[in-house]
Amino acid sequence: MIKTLSKMAGLAALAALSVTPAWAQDAAAPVVDKGDTTWMMVATILVMAMIVPGLSLFYGGLVRTKNMLSVLTQIIAVSALAMIIWILYGYSITFGGDGGLFYDDFAKVFLAGVGKDSLADTFSDGFKIPEYVFIAFQMTFAAITISLVIGGLVERMKFSALMLFAIIWLTIVYFPIAHMVWDGDGYIFNQWEALDFAGGTVVHINAGISALVGAYFVGKRMGYQKEIMAPHSLTMTLIGTGLLWVGWFGFNAGSALEANGDAALAMINTFAATAGGVLFWMLTERVLGGKGSLLGACSGAIAGLVAITPAAGNSGPAGAILLGGLASIICCLFVMRLKPKMGFDDSLDAFGIHGLGGIVGSIGVAVVNLDALGGQGGVDYDFADQFVKQVVSVLIAIIWAGGGSAIAFFIVKLVTGLRVTEEQEREGLDLAEHGERAYNY
Repeated sequence: MIKTLSKMAGLAALAALSVTPAWAQDAAAPVVDKGDTTWMMVATILVMAMIVPGLSLFYGGLVRTKNMLSVLTQIIAVSALAMIIWILYGYSITFGGDGGLFYDDFAKVFLAGVGKDSLADTFSDGFKIPEYVFIAFQMTFAAITISLVIGGLVERMKFSALMLFAIIWLTIVYFPIAHMVWDGDGYIFNQWEALDFAGGTVVHINAGISALVGAYFVGKRMGYQKEIMAPHSLTMTLIGTGLLWVGWFGFNAGSALEANGDAALAMINTFAATAGGVLFWMLTERVLGGKGSLLGACSGAIAGLVAITPAAGNSGPAGAILLGGLASIICCLFVMRLKPKMGFDDSLDAFGIHGLGGIVGSIGVAVVNLDALGGQGGVDYDFADQFVKQVVSVLIAIIWAGGGSAIAFFIVKLVTGLRVTEEQEREGLDLAEHGERAYNY
């Protein structure tokens, strides 16, 4: 009898434990998955490889020999500056508190309150990653975006002016747009429910429009459209392209914030869109009467990567090829036919590829999200509604980036001036600004 009562009591206790109250379930500790954490650390390092050395070599190979070292120096310097600013206050006003429409608050300046046990949300309820990992991942995005702007300013802008511009621009342009698009308090983009998986508006439209504004403020290079300004090393540019493509897997797939199916979809799309971009740019060169070139292949790869960035988690692989190819054709036509007639010197086509490709990709998300193209929209997807939302988000990004950049360049022009002297420009910025040469021969 005693044994029977003991068994009954045990069964009752087990039953009571199995019926856990809802409040107790909600209070369960969040899961920090080691696989997600490891993937996000790798993704962060991959994005860093996109900047130094990827973008450095891509841009550096496209300028003349006398300016190669200046480009390398500018990119590593503004990247380092962006990282410091991100830690000091950038993260806090972008993601760090309960803020308003354009900024969060200053609760996490100097990363106050963040420690090794602090956690950041992923896109799955109850699953988190260490906040330091999220901070570092987003820090690389800020660093590469300001570095991309350099493409419209090379070979004639003062180094001191560039550094001052970077401080102002990050504060009044990049941080607000990143907050509006990706943070839960960024109501302007969230109320439109615009799709931007990995940074079509935040990174590429932002950088491309800012480079275009800068090209007008700084003016044309001496001898532009009168002298030959061919890339000095397409070998370096190809190496940079390869590093950018590899790093972009961290950029796109890492934006899933988890090692899951969304990351896998972003990964295959990063292959597909880039391949489409390479081949369609070269084909467009042939149609325009030229030859399929290595420069065209590299440019097409970047155009494809830019276009798929906002759609990496929404498109299917077939849609990614379509989007990458379309962006490549449009960017190629602009760079080869339209830009020479427009009278501005976007030296390395930061606007022509990143700005324009970002616009095509950010609007094209609405198309490739269709079920028929393997997208993630589902059977109830409202294409017309989403298309309008994408156009509105693009217009907001263009206006904000254009206006903010104009303010930043105007302030820098008053404080330091924007350009080196004519003598320094002729000599080359390697020696004039840094006292070194990229090559000693």
